[in-house]
Amino acid sequence: VKGSQKCELNCRAIGYRFYVRQAETVIDGTPCEPNGTAICVAGQCKSIGCDDYLGSDKVIDKCGICGGDNTACKVVSGVFKHTLTNLGYHKIVEIPEGATKINITEMSKSNNYLALRSRSGRSIINGNWAIDRPGRYEGGGTMFTYRRPNEISSTAGESFLADGPTNEVLDVYMIHQQPNPGIHYEYIIPGDNVISPQLIAHRRPGEPLNGQLGMPESTSHEDEDLHRETDILTGQAAGTFPVIQPGRFPSHQPENQVPAMQPPRQNREHNWKQVGKTECTTTCGKGSQYPIFHCVNRITHEEVPEGYCDSSTKPIPEEEACNLFPCPAFWDIGEWSECSKTCGLGMQHRQILCRQIYANRTLTVQQYRCQHLEKPDTTSTCQLKICSEWQIRTEWTSCSVPCGVGQRTRDVKCVSNLGDVVDDEECNMKLRPNDIENCDMGPCAKSWFLTEWSDRCSAECGDGIRTRSVLCMTNHVSSLPLEGCGNNRPADTTPCNNGPCAGKVEWFAGGWTQCSTECGSGTQQREVICVRKTEGNFDVLNPYECSYMEKPPSQQSCYLKPCGSKWFHTEWSTCSKSCEGGFRVREVRCLSDDMAASTQCDPQLKPEEKEPCNTQDCVPEIDENCKDKYYNCNVVVQARLCVYTYYKTACCASCTRVANRQPGFLGRR
Repeated sequence: VKGSQKCELNCRAIGYRFYVRQAETVIDGTPCEPNGTAICVAGQCKSIGCDDYLGSDKVIDKCGICGGDNTACKVVSGVFKHTLTNLGYHKIVEIPEGATKINITEMSKSNNYLALRSRSGRSIINGNWAIDRPGRYEGGGTMFTYRRPNEISSTAGESFLADGPTNEVLDVYMIHQQPNPGIHYEYIIPGDNVISPQLIAHRRPGEPLNGQLGMPESTSHEDEDLHRETDILTGQAAGTFPVIQPGRFPSHQPENQVPAMQPPRQNREHNWKQVGKTECTTTCGKGSQYPIFHCVNRITHEEVPEGYCDSSTKPIPEEEACNLFPCPAFWDIGEWSECSKTCGLGMQHRQILCRQIYANRTLTVQQYRCQHLEKPDTTSTCQLKICSEWQIRTEWTSCSVPCGVGQRTRDVKCVSNLGDVVDDEECNMKLRPNDIENCDMGPCAKSWFLTEWSDRCSAECGDGIRTRSVLCMTNHVSSLPLEGCGNNRPADTTPCNNGPCAGKVEWFAGGWTQCSTECGSGTQQREVICVRKTEGNFDVLNPYECSYMEKPPSQQSCYLKPCGSKWFHTEWSTCSKSCEGGFRVREVRCLSDDMAASTQCDPQLKPEEKEPCNTQDCVPEIDENCKDKYYNCNVVVQARLCVYTYYKTACCASCTRVANRQPGFLGRR
């Protein structure tokens, strides 16, 4: 509806294209539009500011301040375009604490993946060489939306989006597998804490950090060989993601620290005892747990405060594997593909994989491992919108000829379900109504039919003749000669003279080639050049010299021998009845190539000489003043609105016609 009607109560009948106003105003507080913030008040659409005042024009600025002027924060953005060589994880940028409106986006689709990790060592998205599904992931005090567009139809790259603010520093990585298409990053930080994106200073941008994100599975002696690099900017370990194991502490103090004063040696009445283990980190698929040590009395084994035991002798908790049995397999459901049709009923597909988790990694396994679960459907029907349909906008025009067979046209348009004219491709072309058809205005009077005089004289110079065709015809479409035009046949020749022959510039035509077909009608070719005729000789000239004369044809039709007899027929006669079934006839003859009657035609191929016509019901005469004022009155009939006086008048012809077919259809209201 129009903007001025947004606060009216308008309803559209399901399956129809018209709507009816049920009330002049909706209830106060009703939204003006489905996704807008403005509301209707006393029939008028009023805006609401971010301060929740009606009519206020205040909006939230990019810093998140209602009515702000965008000066309380700073936008930090850039593009990571470095060329990478090694496969694996490469750090792109770090997101500082307090960042908002975070947007990390691949500039085009590639086989690379984005990854996100917190400074505390926790992988948030795509860690440990495990690719997560698109979705929402919590990290750094905010919720990140991970998007990976459709792999078939979209050319956009994947992205991380978050509103923030973050409560810790986050690092963004790229899992490099093919040339870097460029990564655009952007976030907002408070104005009094403006910093720039920090990259690792002591290495080239994009250098792989040991080729992985997160700690791989390894035995205890491999843990000691972990390679780390020191971040000069932050003083923290950069390189592979260090996994900080609970309860594991360094066995010696850093060299730059002053050793603390040793406490007095405790007596040997108390010692450390393992009293249990921590809960396993996972319920299946290989987790980890650590022994728990408490200080106890050596004799009674009663627990006492840890101060009674020597802290330097407390055993270091060692990680132990637990719950080694694999987790139950499950169906990993992919996203639906795009609908196979832009309108109407179509199909969409999705990928279903049998997956199993082991050692914090999700693996694809054989489908029989998921046989205990019902497999989800891989295909489904879909419908994006109702298809457009054909609509006849005008009546037939008058016939193009006053007699004989001509053509008439009408306007046919493809109309959407909202009533707008759209491209024909949006409608089913197989169902398109004809917008042109033949029309028979009856036979023309018998008379001589003439062509124009030929433009070329039979003699290239001197005296010659020009010709024209003369035929007696009763139908301007037929070419069969008929009797009855009288004896005053117009002349088919007239004298002509192209002037003296000596020294004249003219076109010269060579001999014709062989006919292109062995029987029936074909074509012949010849060469045409511009020459000047002199005494006993010809000079070839530039074609421009002869351009003022009509150039003879370089191609003509030819006929070598007849190919056989064929069926000929006249046009259909006028239908014997205008409605309720009549018939029309035509004459059918078998003619040879010289248009003589023949009996050599195939009887199986003989065209019909009589056929039914105008089988539609007769429509009673309608008052001349009873006409349809609108082209879509068929919709009014379908919706049964003819019972209302307004529609009965506006669509008089259509309503009267349906009333005659269905007595009692029209009533009074």
